[in-house]
Amino acid sequence: MSLPKDDAATLSARWTEGVLLKRDVFSTVERGRFRGESGEVDAVLRRLDEVPWWSFLLARHLFAREKHALALAKGLNVGPELLWAGRRALVRGFVDGVALHLAKPHGDLAYFRSAKAALRRLRRAGICHNDLAKEQNWLVGRDGLAYVTDFQLAACFARRGRLYRILAYEDLRHLLKHKRSYAPEALTPRERKILAKKSFAASLWLVTGKKIYRAITRGLFNFTDREGGGRRLVNDAPVLTELIRKNPAVRDTAIVAFADRRSGVGALCLRRSRPGHARRPVAERACGRKGAETAGAHPSGARAAARRRRQAAHRDPATGCHEPARPDRADDEERPGPSFPQGHPGTAKKSARPLQLRGGSANSLTAPLALKRPHWR
Repeated sequence: MSLPKDDAATLSARWTEGVLLKRDVFSTVERGRFRGESGEVDAVLRRLDEVPWWSFLLARHLFAREKHALALAKGLNVGPELLWAGRRALVRGFVDGVALHLAKPHGDLAYFRSAKAALRRLRRAGICHNDLAKEQNWLVGRDGLAYVTDFQLAACFARRGRLYRILAYEDLRHLLKHKRSYAPEALTPRERKILAKKSFAASLWLVTGKKIYRAITRGLFNFTDREGGGRRLVNDAPVLTELIRKNPAVRDTAIVAFADRRSGVGALCLRRSRPGHARRPVAERACGRKGAETAGAHPSGARAAARRRRQAAHRDPATGCHEPARPDRADDEERPGPSFPQGHPGTAKKSARPLQLRGGSANSLTAPLALKRPHWR
């Protein structure tokens, strides 16, 4: 499946490909540069040309909902701005921020005040996000303010009827759940009352629709909705996180997914060490504790850990090097040079000559290295 000709022509002229952020059965999301009327800006592209046939109708419906919601939210400063939209692709602005589950704004009351203000602006525009329970859809901007992203499930209303009020209530309740996780002491009595009371639609979804959704996606299609991370974040990440946090030298850890066009999905581990503890590789500790099970799940990490263990066995603890200390080579100035008979060519003083490099001069050592651009396709 390919993009329409007009979409492909616009993207080839105005879009500069960057890195792949996410890929699932509903869309492919990339980050790059988009050339608009005011010049090139950082942007994010969502495209439907790599969607499988069995999910294309639903993917197109979600795409249309996001395009409509972003058009209505333009100028509200609550999320990415819509820069361009075609029939099967759209480009939105890039929000410089970190996802809520990685930023972890413990006790940051200003952030949650800005998040509630963002919900008010969306409510005045008649937009209900409907997917704010996921921490990945909340961003902590560089300016410390709250932004929302991923409007694929958003609903837009011209009138504030009963359904609108129910969905807006659930958006607020999901925000308060995050506030309870990171700033529970700042919850007001009114907010605690909202947290304790689910709407009838939410209760009905939990006992009926959510179970059917999980049975179809996880059972039938073997798909897990974790921002493109899939089953690696569901199956592997909790096991590795538990093993890493058992080490007393680790204060906190997080495992996130990254998409790759060739290998599919990979897992990236971020850890924070405690002060005063040595930083040994995470893969070495995890593979050493879990054994063959973890090594089988991550063969490259197991091989790297085994190589590091072999190197550590031959490392001198006094110097930290792979060769033992040589007391006879402690000071080159004190070592006597070779003795030559009088008149031997070795006794002649040699003049210092500048360093000669093939294809350049000595100054080329300080020149920046030209890195080859990765091949994405």
